[in-house]
Amino acid sequence: MADARPVSTHLSTEFHQTHAPKLKRIRQLSQLLDGAIVIPGTKQRIGLDPILGLIPGGGDTVSALLSGYIIIEAARMGLPRKALMQMVGNIVLDTFAGTVPVLGDVFDVFSKANLRNMQIVESHVQAPPPNSAKTDKLFIALLIVGLIMFALAVGGIAVLVWSSIANSFR
Repeated sequence: MADARPVSTHLSTEFHQTHAPKLKRIRQLSQLLDGAIVIPGTKQRIGLDPILGLIPGGGDTVSALLSGYIIIEAARMGLPRKALMQMVGNIVLDTFAGTVPVLGDVFDVFSKANLRNMQIVESHVQAPPPNSAKTDKLFIALLIVGLIMFALAVGGIAVLVWSSIANSFR
């Protein structure tokens, strides 16, 4: 029983050292997307996600694709399916809500899906399950393809809506 603790600590340290560069990259990206800029006179931070969301038709799609990178790296680190699905759900909600003019941009300021996803990653990195099997590659591929298709569909629909609005003023 006494030997179990040092082995667990060694595995956690080894896991963290192996994935340290990935963790640094996705921490920086999540911070850039959700909290890089302090709004003057407040404690509220925003990132590129709500700013990109201001671009009609494509901003939320670009944000979703950038957020997808965080999910890809999390999958490469061996996060379980449940955690990856939760992360994708955060991005889908953020992307879908972000398409609503004005209200979606306000939602983007407060939702911080990428920072929430980093919390999920961090919780698994702090205590990776011993001898956990990595998520299978087919599941990861389907998850990422699904997220990309969703982001592109949202972008396409937004372009159609904005085009019809622009045509109604002609």
